[in-house]
Amino acid sequence: MKFLFDEKIDRRNTGSMKWDVNENELPMWVADMDFQTAPEITASMMERAGQGVFGYTIVTDGWYEAYKNWWKNRHQFEIRREWLAFCTGVVPAISSIVRKITTVGENVIVMTPVYNIFFHSIVNNGRNVLENRLKYDGDAYQIDFTDLEEKLQDTQTTLLLLCNPHNPVGKIWDRETLQRIGDLCVKYHVTVLSDEIHCDITEPGYDYTPFASVSENCRNNSITCVSPTKAFNLAGIQTAAVIVPNDNLRHKVVRGLNTDEVAEPNVFAAIAPIAAFGRGGEWLDALREYLWENRRYAEEYIKNEIKGVSAVPARATYLLWIDCRSITGDSWELCRFIRSHSGLYLSDGNDYRNGSGFLRMNLACPRQQVEDGMKRLRDSVKAYESWVCEPS
Repeated sequence: MKFLFDEKIDRRNTGSMKWDVNENELPMWVADMDFQTAPEITASMMERAGQGVFGYTIVTDGWYEAYKNWWKNRHQFEIRREWLAFCTGVVPAISSIVRKITTVGENVIVMTPVYNIFFHSIVNNGRNVLENRLKYDGDAYQIDFTDLEEKLQDTQTTLLLLCNPHNPVGKIWDRETLQRIGDLCVKYHVTVLSDEIHCDITEPGYDYTPFASVSENCRNNSITCVSPTKAFNLAGIQTAAVIVPNDNLRHKVVRGLNTDEVAEPNVFAAIAPIAAFGRGGEWLDALREYLWENRRYAEEYIKNEIKGVSAVPARATYLLWIDCRSITGDSWELCRFIRSHSGLYLSDGNDYRNGSGFLRMNLACPRQQVEDGMKRLRDSVKAYESWVCEPS
């Protein structure tokens, strides 16, 4: 293997949020990877660090070109330079946009279950979360468009926060679905804010569709947040971009980012995307192959070894969404039982709303770690079923 995805990196005692756990615990919860990033990125940052001067940094022409070329070549979406704005992260961008595009007391629609920090960005800013609950038929999640249109009609609804591809269910929304969302939002004067941070983590042979690329309606009524941080494991670098084709919307967004002081890069935030998008493609393609081997292993293990539990099929993200509803109605209890019993640290589906009875597992780690996680999950589920069946 050219890239050492099987190599175990010891992240304990490094200030890692993920690995700040007890010695016997195996964290497979928060969405960062246990792989070293692409060597081209490391080399670029090491070269810059070698200068030894870390003054104020600007966004260079290379940064704009990197985003433009990557989306054109990888996702067949032509982005103009003036559409792009730097931000320190997708979450800071979302929170800033919520504050600038909506007013206190208005509604923001989210399609649940969905990334839990969305709720913080909405509620912490005095806006209301309006859930459009996705429907799961045991095989795939679908949008309830009747419910969505009803909520879009509410005159207090001014923003729809879309997750494309969708975290945690791993859904790649097809062009027709995105078109329908876009047309409805234009009809009811609701702006679309699309979080596309997971766009480059797709099953080999599959690509996602950028929301703004679908139609004129989607392009002119949308704000898109993107970043190399998820695909290249750069979350700690704090770098992202906001794409806003519409002039009026872009003026508001850029003013908001500057007012909130999240529009200026640190030294590495300015150069990491250039290296990632300019020279990291081969590494990313190898990563995606490895991740899907991990997913296939986990899905087969659950199918063959863990009764009463199933994996939700997915084409995107490195997150496994696990259906445990046949063994418990309380995934909060199950999640904590698993951690106390085996040390396996997962995310409770309740955190994402409309996810009761589900667990989320991060598969972005060496295969040996996935195997360990599966065994711990199997043993914990067996112990849990015995525990709940014990006479009181």
